[in-house]
Amino acid sequence: MAQKQIKVTLVRSVIGTREDHRATVRGLGLRRLNSSRVLNDTPEVRGMIRKVDYLVRVSEV
Repeated sequence: MAQKQIKVTLVRSVIGTREDHRATVRGLGLRRLNSSRVLNDTPEVRGMIRKVDYLVRVSEV
């Protein structure tokens, strides 16, 4: 059975945010504003998204 996937898009700039939040955004594979990645929906990824939820938008693929 295929793993469920989600699309994560960076919608706010990381300028002025905490260093660990910037590292989390990079860990999600997001580089610049409006960049997107399709990731497997795992508890680890969900935790990273929850940490920087004010910077990203999440949608189902």
